[in-house]
Amino acid sequence: MELIRSIHSQSLKDQDCVATIGNFDGVHLGHRSVIKQLIRNAKEKGLPSVVVTFEPLPMEFFSASTAPARLTEFREKIELLSAMSVDKVVCLRFNHSLASLSAQFFVKDILSDGLHVKRLIVGDDFRFGTNREGNVELLKKLGPSHGFDLIPAETYHYNNVRVSSSLVRGFLAIGEFEQAQHYLGRAYHMDGKVIHGDKRGKKLGFPTANLSCHRINCPLLGVYVVRIHGLNDKIYDGVANIGTRPVFDGDKLLLETFIFDFEQEIYGRRIRVEFVKKLRDELNFHSVEALCEQMEKDVKKAKVFLSKA
Repeated sequence: MELIRSIHSQSLKDQDCVATIGNFDGVHLGHRSVIKQLIRNAKEKGLPSVVVTFEPLPMEFFSASTAPARLTEFREKIELLSAMSVDKVVCLRFNHSLASLSAQFFVKDILSDGLHVKRLIVGDDFRFGTNREGNVELLKKLGPSHGFDLIPAETYHYNNVRVSSSLVRGFLAIGEFEQAQHYLGRAYHMDGKVIHGDKRGKKLGFPTANLSCHRINCPLLGVYVVRIHGLNDKIYDGVANIGTRPVFDGDKLLLETFIFDFEQEIYGRRIRVEFVKKLRDELNFHSVEALCEQMEKDVKKAKVFLSKA
């Protein structure tokens, strides 16, 4: 799969394609259904399949503080799309220039002149152009004069419920990981490179592997039972905290994972933290001693849960 970061890339010049456009946050079963539809149509027309997405996501650009929590950071999303055998992912920088582009110019400059789209697959709720003035009806109207036809994206349902990123976020927020997995098509996880922290956990007897949460807003906050992948052939159990560490007056969101029965240094290693069960919300303890006491309880509770799972 080829990742393209500019509409002016040489890789897009003079090559027609079949495309779909969206945020694809989480790459859940609904997204996967659309992408499979994209690949089928691309093969039928003998053209490359292209997924068009944005960075930052449009809602993050317009209002970062109120934007929905990201299910997947950019790298995770690209890896998931690559695993589906998409030919190209075009990631457009969502900035003032793109946000102010009229719907008509979006069709001409992006879809026609930039991507050379011959078939476009989008859902009936797709909006584009300044003030979201563009919709499916406009695409149907402008498509023929710009050389492409429009195919409605197939809506995917699981247990008679339409799969969406907001639905998955809702389940994650209340710790319903099994339900979230049904709609994602996989266990929910976060990936990242282990970074150096302030080493407080090690001094307290709970050394942690720390990952930066590369999200403006995070779908999870609190303490969780987790499984850790990527260290070696073994999957490790552990307890993870996602939060700002209020007892230490922290202000940076971190994913801190205490890995059971593991003592190696893994700075710089990329690991995957899979979430299994929520234990509690993040708390602001009155002392470090109280925090350590609670951590011991969390570890004990996690081990009891895992022994029965």
